[in-house]
Amino acid sequence: MLLRKVGLIGDDAQPVGYSSLAARKQAGAHYTPDKLAQFVAERIVEVWPSSKADGMTRVLDPAVGDGSLLLAILRELIGHGMPAIEVSGYDTDPSAIDSARIRIAGQFPDVSLHLAVGSFIHVCASYAQPDLFSLVSNEPYDLVIANPPYVRTQVMGSRSAQDLASQFGLSGRVDLYYAFLEGIARVLRPGGIAGIIVSNRFMTTKAGADVRIGISRQFDILHVWDLGDTHLFEAAVLPAVLLVRRKSGANEEKARFTSIYSVKSETWDDCRRDVIEALSYSGTVRIDNGEVYQVLQGTLDRGKDSGEVWRLANSASEEWLSVVRAHTDRTFKEVGEIRVGVKTTADKVFVRSDWSEMPADQRPELLRPLTTHRIARRFRPVVLPRATEILYTHTVVDGKRVAIRLEDFPRSARYLNDYRAELEAREYVKAAGRNWYEVWVPQDPTVWGQPKVVFRDIVDKPTFWMDLSGSVVNGDCYWLTCRTPGQSDWLWLALAVGNSSFIETFYDRRFNNKLYAGRRRFMTQYVEHFPLPALHTDTARTIIRLAKDIYETLARRAATEMERQLDRLVWQAFGVG
Repeated sequence: MLLRKVGLIGDDAQPVGYSSLAARKQAGAHYTPDKLAQFVAERIVEVWPSSKADGMTRVLDPAVGDGSLLLAILRELIGHGMPAIEVSGYDTDPSAIDSARIRIAGQFPDVSLHLAVGSFIHVCASYAQPDLFSLVSNEPYDLVIANPPYVRTQVMGSRSAQDLASQFGLSGRVDLYYAFLEGIARVLRPGGIAGIIVSNRFMTTKAGADVRIGISRQFDILHVWDLGDTHLFEAAVLPAVLLVRRKSGANEEKARFTSIYSVKSETWDDCRRDVIEALSYSGTVRIDNGEVYQVLQGTLDRGKDSGEVWRLANSASEEWLSVVRAHTDRTFKEVGEIRVGVKTTADKVFVRSDWSEMPADQRPELLRPLTTHRIARRFRPVVLPRATEILYTHTVVDGKRVAIRLEDFPRSARYLNDYRAELEAREYVKAAGRNWYEVWVPQDPTVWGQPKVVFRDIVDKPTFWMDLSGSVVNGDCYWLTCRTPGQSDWLWLALAVGNSSFIETFYDRRFNNKLYAGRRRFMTQYVEHFPLPALHTDTARTIIRLAKDIYETLARRAATEMERQLDRLVWQAFGVG
């Protein structure tokens, strides 16, 4: 049964309430702040016709919570002269439904109110159209205002995620709000308006491609607000607001896009009371609590097809990117494959920094040096007093990666057998037909010895370094090798570009995706698109020489000055300032 573990629906199909704040957070029920609820309601009513033929406006909130969203849209609708309103809503928490009913009936006693204890997802999965809209009648809804629960695949479990994927035609990693978006499309009438608060992750991740395609297929997107690291919710969720209209014909409108992210700045262009008020501005804004944000206004760029990442575009960013493209010879992806490091799924067994303390006759033969985020430093890694090593269980035979024969390595065999019960508990290893002692994601041992650029994933400043040690790269880092051996100058050029302030600007204008406190994600789907200038220009040759000099320089003060010079040259190589 769907989502039993997170309290959305139990084995007996009866709703389960939230016994505590922690339980509510686990279920992804992050209640909407009143200020944000009012903002979404205002945006919906701004684009909703003031009158209908039958005089009745039907409103749905598929995850009622404390009722803030319904209260906000009722205030707006009635304030705009639409008293004939029928309100429906679901929530799996009986106490939340009771509280919302009391609040709404107390403020709007004349509104036709139908709140039900139950799962909107369960309703969508259990009824075929037109009975899907049977909370009140078979009529679809005119307006939907929603803050769906945010529950990721890892919390739901693979079975629940697979159920959702099957019922709603989704694939890949499936977050619960993906299914809510699909369900909302089913219950909203053509031409109806929805204002939906979601995590912004779906806009910029590969896992969100199906959702982006589904939204583009079923809705006209009117406006997207990426609310970034504004801390509007208790949980560490970066929210976005979608204002959409159910498709009813051709749409010529260009969707608008607004983003707001914190910046470290001692100056600002204007002041606003809070982040919601700041959304109407463009530039740097200081709000009353002292935080400074950058607000960008533009249009939604969905790429060449609807599955591509969504980003904010405006004339300044498009002109800047056009100049960069004109000065780009190739991308990181065209130099070589970008890989994530190995994943053992049992690091306490395979990864240690105290192997050297073992007696020599007990130390496993299969140890190899391991690069992790703990030695991360720009250009050249830190050397730690005690190096981390990995017991690496794969080799190459006849050009194919295979697991080692454990009997050929007696010391490694004895060590691994000491942890056999723990390793055999990894049921997914058995299910994949693998040996119990294997590293789960081993990568290709033949390329470890090549020069490689290694980089961290989540950082506030890009951190790329050159590895010439032949080490294995751990799963907390990514790495790049040349597709054609012997062309390592491309790697030195990539190292310089990756560590530049230019690439921060490129990242922000090309991908428009940040985490809290200005941190960015440097993972394959972004880094593979990083540009490189032509290799044999004078500027590029100077950049490569400086990158090598910085790597060799131990006097950090001298290296810092060289980094500044290198940074200026990278900007120059791409024709932008």
